[in-house]
Amino acid sequence: MPTDKAQALVVDDETDILELLRITLARMEIRAVTATTLIEARTRLAEQSFDLCLTDMKLPDGSGIELIRHIAAHHPELPVAMITAYGNMDSAIEAMKAGAFDFVSKPVELQRLRQLVGAALKLAHRPGGEHGGERVPQLLGDSLAMAQIRQLIAKLARSQAPVFVTGESGTGKELAARLIHAQGPRRDGPFVALNCGAIPHDLVESELFGHKKGSFTGASSDKQGLFQAAEGGTLFLDEVAELPLQTQVKLLRAIQEKAVRPLGTQHELPVDVRLISASHRDLNAEVERGRFRQDLFYRINVIELRMPPLRERRGDIPALADWLLARIAEKSGADTPRHLAPEALAALAHHPFPGNVRELENILERATALCEHSLIEVGDLYLPDPASTHHDTAPEITAPPTAPTEPTHWDHAAAARRLGMSQRSLHYRLARLGIE
Repeated sequence: MPTDKAQALVVDDETDILELLRITLARMEIRAVTATTLIEARTRLAEQSFDLCLTDMKLPDGSGIELIRHIAAHHPELPVAMITAYGNMDSAIEAMKAGAFDFVSKPVELQRLRQLVGAALKLAHRPGGEHGGERVPQLLGDSLAMAQIRQLIAKLARSQAPVFVTGESGTGKELAARLIHAQGPRRDGPFVALNCGAIPHDLVESELFGHKKGSFTGASSDKQGLFQAAEGGTLFLDEVAELPLQTQVKLLRAIQEKAVRPLGTQHELPVDVRLISASHRDLNAEVERGRFRQDLFYRINVIELRMPPLRERRGDIPALADWLLARIAEKSGADTPRHLAPEALAALAHHPFPGNVRELENILERATALCEHSLIEVGDLYLPDPASTHHDTAPEITAPPTAPTEPTHWDHAAAARRLGMSQRSLHYRLARLGIE
């Protein structure tokens, strides 16, 4: 909870807005220091420190965007939110790209304002590493690429802007999303994840927005949607490119209005959710093909985070392998984890890893199961011949010889693409064939 020492800089040239914000903040035990121009705001920032800043978009001597950039450059720890005209999402997105923590539209809704201020003060008063004693996930590796990713994640955690995580399958897109959540002001709220490619198209809207009993065949009771389940926290939509176009329209409205309408109801319900989405596909190409709405892509891709493939950070393989082997041993109940012989580690360092970290984990799980000693040798890895494009040397116990996921290192998304079918169809066929 904020204390009587908390101070906010409020920048607006409309007297009634300044008074409304001052009174609202006072009821939250926050002292408001006001400014009506860009120059005056910069003077206030130079004179004293603040816990948060609220600024209008249009000021008599400039734009609120200029103030946001000034704060980002000179006061990077200060959360700043933009006050925009109603429905002006373009301005809101521009503000968040410039470094704004969040935005609120005029006429200002007091409940929304209180939520925003509360989240901003959590950033100001709590270190990013705290998470109520819970174990926070980590991105392993000392490579320059991972150091840059960790820095960007820490920056993104201080914002409420929608983030779009790109990268090949197995690069850790969901882990990055969980870190953004864990280091941000929503850390005490839920983190809810959905793989959009794993839900049948006729059920995905019910999963996202919920439904009322009797709204469609099989709806035997009311169901809460994932937007509502993620209230106060983060909703992570993995493989968002798999959403059908009709659902994309409704998702766009939910983002713009910060509200959802469950199937079978006539009223929208307000939701307070931060959205992070991800895909291994090139969404620009999907937009050009007419498979993904350009306006939705513009909304979810306010800030892009690219997760590098493992082949771009081979120096991280030893640390990753040690951590994975320790986790495999823990899961299996072994007293001590196995270790890699130098030759085995060298072989892994030269492997192309089309399946990235997920493939490395699969290789080490297989090697642990087959190895009869504490030291994993090259032969225990069953890596393919570098000159071959197929895994003909893989042991038969990993899957039946005709398993469609074997040449793709058990990467279901890649296998589905090669076979020209959806992941959902592939999962159905694997189940019918008894392939695990």
